[in-house]
Amino acid sequence: MKIAILDDYQDVVRHCQCFAMLKDHDVKVFNSSAVGIGQLAIRLAPFDALVLIRERTRFPRALLQRLPNLKLISQTGKVAGHIDLAAAREKNIAIAEGVGDATAPAELTWALIMAASRRLTNYASLLQQGTWQASSVQPAQNRLGRVLHQRRLGIWGYGKIGKRIASYATAFGMHVTIWGSESSRAQAMQDGYRAAASREAFFAESDIVTLHLRLNDATRGIVQADDLARMKPDALFVNTSRAELLAPDALVHALDAGRPGFAAIDVFETEPIPQNHPLLHRENVLVTPHIGYVEQDSYELYFAAAFQNILNFAAGTPTNLLQG
Repeated sequence: MKIAILDDYQDVVRHCQCFAMLKDHDVKVFNSSAVGIGQLAIRLAPFDALVLIRERTRFPRALLQRLPNLKLISQTGKVAGHIDLAAAREKNIAIAEGVGDATAPAELTWALIMAASRRLTNYASLLQQGTWQASSVQPAQNRLGRVLHQRRLGIWGYGKIGKRIASYATAFGMHVTIWGSESSRAQAMQDGYRAAASREAFFAESDIVTLHLRLNDATRGIVQADDLARMKPDALFVNTSRAELLAPDALVHALDAGRPGFAAIDVFETEPIPQNHPLLHRENVLVTPHIGYVEQDSYELYFAAAFQNILNFAAGTPTNLLQG
C-alpha cells in the first residue's frame, strides 16, 4: 500500500522501533502541515492509507471527496471529531481507531502543576540571563512559588487521567475535590475523594483547577468566564485536555482580570499557534506545545497499534474499524 504519515513535526516516527512494521509498504512521512484543503488534497491524493497523529489535521467532507485513492485512515489514539465520518462512509473510506493510555498526559499535567506552582520557568529563564534567585512575576506577592502540600486540587473529570491525577495529589498531601457528571462524582466519593457541593464552590475553593474531559457537543465551551472569575487571585488553572472546553477567549480575559492568577496550558484551538497568541509571553502562564502524549513510550504504543491496523487491513482482515 502507499501510505502517508501526517504531521510528524519532530521527524521522530521513522526512528521508532515500530516503524519497521511498514517495511513492505511505500511510506511517506510528512513533517510539515499543508495549509488549506487544496494543498492537502494535492499532497494526499496518491495515497491508499493515511496515519493521523491525533487531531493535527482535520478531514472535512470537502477534503475526503478529493482523495480518490484513499481506502483507510488509521488513527493514533481515538477519533475526536476531526474526521467527517458520514463523508468517509459515503466514500467507503474505512476508519481504524488506535489505543489510548493515560500515563503520559497525566504525568505531563503533574509536571505543569509542579513547575507553575514553584514558578520554575520564570526562575530558570532569568538565571539563563545571569540573574540569581529572581522572579519577575507580577504582582510581587505572587513571585514566590509555593508547595502543593495541604492545598486543594480541583479535578473536573474523573476518568482514567483524572483518577491518576487524584492519586498523585494524594501522594503529595493535597486535598482533592472532584467535579463532573453525577456518576463521576459518585465514583470519586466511593474512592474516598470529596465531590464539590456545587460548580461554583468547585472553582471558588480550589487552589488549582485541572480539566480532564473529552471534547464533544456537551462539553464544548463548558468552562465559562464566570467560572474562572470565581477562582482565587493566586489560583492556577491547568488545561491539558482540549482548548475548546473553554468559551472563546475566556481564559485570556480571566487572566487579564487577575482571576485566576496563573495558568498552565498544553492545548490550543489552532495548532501550531502563532507567535502573537495572547497566552504567549506572559510571566504568569506556562505554555507547552501539546505534548501530553508526545513521549517515546506513548509513540511506540500508539503507532504500533495504528500500523498493525494498516497491516491487517492490507491482509484483508481489518481490525478496530469504526462502525455505523
